Amino acid sequence: MLRRHRTVLTLFALDSIATIVVFNVVSHYRGVTDHFILTALLAPVGALLLALHLIDGYNAYKDMPMLEYTSLHIIALVCAMTGVLLLTFVFRLPADYDLHRSRGVIAVSFLALIPITLAYREMIRQQVAARRSGRAILFIGDAASCALFSDEYAKMDMPQRLIVSQTGTGAAGPETNPAPVIPVMLGDLRAGRTNVEAIVLRESNRDLTPETERQLVRLYFEGIPTYTLELFHQIYWKKIPLYRINPTWLFQEGFQIAREPVFERLKRGSDIGLSILGLILSAPVIAVAALAIWIEDRESVFFIQSRIGRNNIPFRLVKLRSMRSNRGTNSPYTLAGDARITRVGRLLRSTRMDELPQLWNVFRGEMSLIGPRAEWDRLVEGYEREIPCYDYRHLVKPGITGWAQVNYKYGASLEDTIRKLEYDLYYIRHFSFILDASIVLRTIQIMMFGKGR
Repeated sequence: MLRRHRTVLTLFALDSIATIVVFNVVSHYRGVTDHFILTALLAPVGALLLALHLIDGYNAYKDMPMLEYTSLHIIALVCAMTGVLLLTFVFRLPADYDLHRSRGVIAVSFLALIPITLAYREMIRQQVAARRSGRAILFIGDAASCALFSDEYAKMDMPQRLIVSQTGTGAAGPETNPAPVIPVMLGDLRAGRTNVEAIVLRESNRDLTPETERQLVRLYFEGIPTYTLELFHQIYWKKIPLYRINPTWLFQEGFQIAREPVFERLKRGSDIGLSILGLILSAPVIAVAALAIWIEDRESVFFIQSRIGRNNIPFRLVKLRSMRSNRGTNSPYTLAGDARITRVGRLLRSTRMDELPQLWNVFRGEMSLIGPRAEWDRLVEGYEREIPCYDYRHLVKPGITGWAQVNYKYGASLEDTIRKLEYDLYYIRHFSFILDASIVLRTIQIMMFGKGR
């Protein structure tokens, strides 16, 4: 844990120093200043640190392919650059502000920072990966919970190996695929001299002996993180396991958006302003896309469908039509290579441009820019029968994009819906404008690299 904090502080310091050095070098090279700049760089440094924080850029332990992270990193720095340019030349900082003299200094500096900040991140990431290569997550629980956790762990494709230490003598069950059970002597574990990165406990486990409980407390105080299963899901996987959901779950801590009207009013105000701006800016794109749709098959331009909104209230969602009427399939889901998708529709879906007309739903107050996906009322009826507490996602307005949309693939089955619900519930419980900003950056990445379906 201490090493993790040192890594974060190292990245934080390197980013600050790199920003100061690069801006001074570029300013001197372009003849903008002949002295060392420091105070004037508070805005660029702050913007860069905030942008990288939003994409989890200070988590060297984040399990994301470097190529995928690189694209997100570039988007974050470009957004930081845009913010500094707006702050400097639109909102007009004091006239003696050094960066007023050249837009080029800001643009060139941020562009130069992209490869620099990525280079030392990759070096640190490789060092962290080498340290973690032999490390493991230790799960302690009964046979059934060990098997279920093993299955979930395999789906999440974690880099650490999994060790399960089984308590009790219960059967795992016929539908589970447990990892090999390895006896672990907690008394032999010592912080700094063990390959166990973290210990995970099932909350309701009653089979722990007094000696095991004492050893777990010792290891915790020595610095080996110990998590309940729910907390492990939230910290490592940013989702909430459905097994923890019950009728009293809503009354726990969190849920600011549901309990504090000020959050909702601020969110609604930003939705109105951004939806108006978005509709104005996207009007030419929508017009061109609509014309292309009509030319291709002379059918309707817009797709309108009844969806379920906040408090289970239905509304009519509008999108650019990307599919023809059913052709040989009655599947309610869009499948890979679906023959119903038009040529124009394939481009619209891959870039998410088909969803631009939903800004009208946002303006009307039926949706938000960010929230759980608005589902078809026909599907919702089945989900509410099959998935316990599925209706909890209707505590907030649905969104054009959301935490589940940027963290999980397009849902095309009941299993996918369950897994996306875990991300939706995490968003509902941990709502913040910082989390919303993070979702926006990840959505930009998806749109730019055509990951929609």
